Amino acid sequence: MPEVTHVTAETDADADAPFSVPLTVRGYETDTQGHLNQSVYLQYAEHARWSALQAAGIPQSTLLARGIGPVTLETTIRYLRELRAGDEVEVSCRFVWGERKTFVIEQTVRRTDGTPAAEISAVCGVLDLTARRLLKDPRTALRELASDAGVLGLG
Repeated sequence: MPEVTHVTAETDADADAPFSVPLTVRGYETDTQGHLNQSVYLQYAEHARWSALQAAGIPQSTLLARGIGPVTLETTIRYLRELRAGDEVEVSCRFVWGERKTFVIEQTVRRTDGTPAAEISAVCGVLDLTARRLLKDPRTALRELASDAGVLGLG
């Protein structure tokens, strides 16, 4: 999984900006046409989601100690522009909360010049690892664990 070299989260000056992680497309992540392999977009999205949780003050170890874990129930990817080895991108996460067991994370893979390369939408939940059921109120569970709930849109 690509390493985070820099992470940005919401600030008071830009409260509507989503959390984002910069990445560089590597040669081994491309297909025979030289494009970023379609499965790698999912890895980039997952990496950004875990980085957002970490930035919110919720490392994986905390989730496991609490007996819960985030799950992805459905993912949709819309490919807009090709990416090639060496391209610099930012992968964003915007959490969209409802009143139910699930929530949506909207993500964009964007070149540093602002050109969107892909849009990803993931329906997610938080699983009780013992009961193997979704928590009824994932917002409250994550807000209670977060040191910076604003990163998750729970400010």
